[in-house]
Amino acid sequence: MHHLITLHPVDVAIIALYFLATLGLGFYLKRFSGTGEDFFLAGREMTAWVAGLAFLAANLSSLELMGWAASTYQYGILTVHWYWIGAVPAMLFLGVVMMPFYYICKTHSVPGYLHLRYGEPTRALSAVCFAAMTVLVSGVNMYAMALVLKVMLGWNISFSIWISAATVAVYVALGGLRSAIFNEVLQFVLIWAGALVIAILGLIETGGWSGLVARIHANFPGQDFTHMWRGLGSFSSNPMGIHWTGIVFGLGFVAAFGYWTTDFLVVQRVMAAKDLRSAQMAPIIASGFKMLVPLIVVLPGLLALGVLPFKLVGANQAAITGGYSYNEVLPLMLARYCGPGLLGLGITALMAGFMSGMAGNVSAFSTVWTYDLYRPFRQRAQARHAIAAAAPAGSVTVARSGYSDRHYVRMGRAAILVGVLISIGTAYFVMQFASIMDYVQALFSFFIAPLFATVILGMLWKRTTGPGGFWGLLAGTVSSVGMWLWVKANPAALALIALSPHAKTMAEDMYRALWSWIIAVIVTVVVSLATTPRPEAELEGLVYGCTLLPDEGKVRLTQRPWFWAVVMIVVLFVANIIFW
Repeated sequence: MHHLITLHPVDVAIIALYFLATLGLGFYLKRFSGTGEDFFLAGREMTAWVAGLAFLAANLSSLELMGWAASTYQYGILTVHWYWIGAVPAMLFLGVVMMPFYYICKTHSVPGYLHLRYGEPTRALSAVCFAAMTVLVSGVNMYAMALVLKVMLGWNISFSIWISAATVAVYVALGGLRSAIFNEVLQFVLIWAGALVIAILGLIETGGWSGLVARIHANFPGQDFTHMWRGLGSFSSNPMGIHWTGIVFGLGFVAAFGYWTTDFLVVQRVMAAKDLRSAQMAPIIASGFKMLVPLIVVLPGLLALGVLPFKLVGANQAAITGGYSYNEVLPLMLARYCGPGLLGLGITALMAGFMSGMAGNVSAFSTVWTYDLYRPFRQRAQARHAIAAAAPAGSVTVARSGYSDRHYVRMGRAAILVGVLISIGTAYFVMQFASIMDYVQALFSFFIAPLFATVILGMLWKRTTGPGGFWGLLAGTVSSVGMWLWVKANPAALALIALSPHAKTMAEDMYRALWSWIIAVIVTVVVSLATTPRPEAELEGLVYGCTLLPDEGKVRLTQRPWFWAVVMIVVLFVANIIFW
């Protein structure tokens, strides 16, 4: 079988050591995961730094590493927008504005917050959507990892999927969220150690940033791959076919705020913080590292534009011509720069990325399934049984208390195993799609954008009602899926959805997210104004204006979350000016 590189014994030893370390950590932490609080929320004992690094590592999957390197080869430095304006402001908003409400109400999940704010129907709808999305995205991560190993090492895709999935299932099922978080911190370090090699050696070869830009201009005359904002004045003057309005409002506002503030996969890590200040600082710390991630994700794609002696093409064309596809950018750069030892570190970084992404998805799936779907179902069934049996008043207390805490931990472990099995099935399903990044962005626009409208209105507007939240979320989700199907059935509809017939798939995803968010907001507001709001006393701890936030006390300026949020905003602004 053709493959790009061959592992040496030292590389195999590094990979084997990594697998042993992750499994050993899971077995060690099992002793600290006896209760539901320990298993699903890591005992709420994480420091700001641990929660912050896990918060970022859960997002930094192999799909992230491989997919964005490939997208950078297609679209150039425009992909940095997904890390800067498409992440940093939303992460700071989560830390400064939203985290106090999530933390004060002591919810275990985002659907749990929606239950307290809107009621059971909205919780159930969001939990079903989120559970479906997590296993679908988890399967994509698994497939991306297997594809990399197949291209680079010639490994069988099924072998890679089952071995890696089994490892994740074991260490997360043993130690719960605590095991996932500590492994994510380990994986975060390994990802940087492995992936930074390409950036450093690549810049040495090209003579630094200016040398790299000169090589790209020489290889692609007349095309602009190295400016972030200069070509966004029209749809046709940049490689992505997107206007700045799509970047600012579609990506920077709706998609980014939706993902970073309501996707339980990442928010769960912050909820595990030991106190409110740590919970607020965790996403702020993560935002600083997020601004540096393009060094290991985007820069390899730019280096490929500058140094590879041949042009990469789409997957379908590569299959016909026998050339290399965009998805092979990262394997090609690893093969170019990494020798024995460094290669093992690079492969381990990719595996760590896969495992952190998949562990994040399955641990979040387990929590939502157990607390937001299974437990309410059992409680309702027991209540109906108690009423039917005409039990005395004292037995109602038994019905409401439900099963023991240990029972739900066992259910959580079972849910992890089931989630992994479903993810494996999804991995085989994803093989049918030409582009895995298109698939993922479509999922986010279906589920995350409408959910952000529901959460932010409920958190900031006390007039929002339960029926308003439910119908707004349903309308936003259905309309997003409907727009996607419309363009598939009639490509001419792209000009209406994305405001231009020249828009590429990534641009379509951003505008579809924006429209579905607007629809969710409109329906939520209209239905809320037509229905009776809850008394303000019932909204304490859930809604801005009805909640007395804890006083930070007399702490130094440098210990206040908002101070560091301002620092990050200034750094973000300067960085955008430099790469304008």
